[in-house]
Amino acid sequence: MAAKKAPAKKVEVAPQQEVVVKAAPKVQKPAKPSWEIKDRTYILTSNRSPVTFTIPSKHTSKHALLFFDKEAREQKEIRYATNQSSPFVKEQQGEATLGHIIFKDGSLFVPKEKQNLQKVLSLYHPLKNKLYKELDQVEIAEDELDILELQIDALNAARGMDIDHAEAILRVEIGSKVSKMSSKELKRDLMLFAKMSPGLFLDLANDENVQLRNFAIQAAEANIIKLSDDQRYFTWASNGRKLMEVPFDENPYSAFAYFLKTDEGVEIYKSIDKKIN
Repeated sequence: MAAKKAPAKKVEVAPQQEVVVKAAPKVQKPAKPSWEIKDRTYILTSNRSPVTFTIPSKHTSKHALLFFDKEAREQKEIRYATNQSSPFVKEQQGEATLGHIIFKDGSLFVPKEKQNLQKVLSLYHPLKNKLYKELDQVEIAEDELDILELQIDALNAARGMDIDHAEAILRVEIGSKVSKMSSKELKRDLMLFAKMSPGLFLDLANDENVQLRNFAIQAAEANIIKLSDDQRYFTWASNGRKLMEVPFDENPYSAFAYFLKTDEGVEIYKSIDKKIN
């Protein structure tokens, strides 16, 4: 009799977990900024404001008006046509009525209805930010806010400033006239100066040499020191002894103010101060 085969052993396999492969999340490309329908104003750069100023409105051999389209990878010819919605010659159809782009008194206002002209000027014209720029209302508001804050700082500084310091600053602005002004006139003109030119006012207020320069001018007005006719050197008015020579191409009183801070100048300052007071 044939031997019976032993029954095969069953191999138990541990249950396998189902692996789920998740698809990689799609990366969303940042949306392009949308074109806002609004009135726009353009101004000439470098503070130019001629009665009229015309910039090219179509491509010619003399004035190249071309825009490179990166997506289409081609150079496109620009032409402003009043009866066409596209600024590109290739996309214009039928007869084109050419328009002029003219700035008057340095500016050009383009209403929202003229989208074709706005896009030429804001998006494609090669002279943008070279001969002209678009006014940004947010940027204007920020600039105006900076000026207002600067004026506040300047006015606060002027309000708390002593008369001697005020006189020194105003002397830079209006000259020897300050010697004949009352304290109230000085204070008034100082506040007006701070309001009209806050940046310059704060620079002068923080300049330690301004008061020394005023001191030198006071000494000259009191005939304690004397500046030579050729403005090359200072002397004692009493005996003509030379005090200092003015460096070439420098303001004499600014140079004397620097001199007063030297070791020799400190002694001269003390001597002048006694005579003035």
